[in-house]
This record gives sequence, structure tokens and C-alpha cells, in this order.
Amino acid sequence: MPTCLPSVSDRESQANWVSKLTKSYYQEDQQAKFMHLQAEVDSLLQQLENLKHQRLAETDQKE
Repeated sequence: MPTCLPSVSDRESQANWVSKLTKSYYQEDQQAKFMHLQAEVDSLLQQLENLKHQRLAETDQKE
């Protein structure tokens, strides 16, 4: 089943790109806030991916 969520490595690449892009547009305090939020989003996406894998594994075991 295909997924629309990017892999963690894709997210890291995107985060690096966004980080470079935002450095020229945002002051340091705003950058720190943005990076904190980006890390939080990455963590939540990883948790979501883990839950998805757990549920798929549980479904496979029931079949």
C-alpha cells in the first residue's frame, strides 16, 4: 500500500533545505523557533510511521 508520507531521510533532506533557505529570511530567534517546530514535526511523523508499521504488523498477524 503506497504512502503519501515521505521517509525520514527525505524529511531530513527537506529540513536541511528549509534550514538553508530560512537562514537568509529569518532572524536568529525566529530560526531557533522554526527549527524546534521542525524537530517536533519530524518526531511526530516518525511516531506516526511507527504506529502505521505496528498496525500493519498486527493486521498481518491476524490474517
